[in-house]
Amino acid sequence: MSLKSKIEDAFKLTAKNGMKRGKTVMGLVDTVAGGYRAATKIDAWREPPRDILPKYIQVFCRKSARALGVEVVEVEPVPKTHALWASNHISWMDIPVVGSVSPAFFLSKAEVAKMPVMGPLAKVAGTLFIKRGSGDAGSVASQMATFLKQGYSVMFFPEATTTDGRKIKKLHGKLLQAAIDANKPVQPIVICYINKEGELDDTVPYYGGIKLKDSLMSVIDGDLVTAYVLPLQPLYPEDKTRDELTAELQERMQAGLEELHSRVVKSQQSVSE
Repeated sequence: MSLKSKIEDAFKLTAKNGMKRGKTVMGLVDTVAGGYRAATKIDAWREPPRDILPKYIQVFCRKSARALGVEVVEVEPVPKTHALWASNHISWMDIPVVGSVSPAFFLSKAEVAKMPVMGPLAKVAGTLFIKRGSGDAGSVASQMATFLKQGYSVMFFPEATTTDGRKIKKLHGKLLQAAIDANKPVQPIVICYINKEGELDDTVPYYGGIKLKDSLMSVIDGDLVTAYVLPLQPLYPEDKTRDELTAELQERMQAGLEELHSRVVKSQQSVSE
């Protein structure tokens, strides 16, 4: 099976769905093919070179987002902090968006490595595969702390679910134990998606009962969307309990999201709807 056919099958898309969908497929084919070529160039199939991977991941993620009709904009320059990174979570699109600007490696369930097309790329991109067992967050936090101590920044979504992007849900702080154990800062960022009218976009959010295929089609068939990313001040875990760190992160991310909306949303009514 050709790379184009694999991508069409993985994303349930064909050029027969229409010109725009066909163009998206070709954009994804070019992006994924470029990812495979880059992996070969830097010998990532043998051992992912984590010291240089972030710049390749950022290029790949930015191209992936653009192929799907999303332009990524840094409201302020995103730092390269070695930290436990935390972002609000709106959609599956968050991964290429956050990956476009962050130097962090993603966490993923081990099953992702077995996925067609994207599984091999996830491996060579240095994804930190987590073996989840009966929801053992303590074990996951321990693995994350090990990665942080080894010098790898790690990204996670502390809301532990997707939302409509209008506010920050209650954060789950168990994984923040990794930052405490590794004595590394927590680097929060907040993101939002804006449509051509300057309002919060309603095609990208993937939450509630929305099916993944329907979400993909909504994004692909929709107009160009801009993803804005705002980095916030880091939090330092010294002398803080996990609950205190969680509460501080909750407050900072909520305030940060409100600031981001005030800076990029033209109609504040779309925020409160």
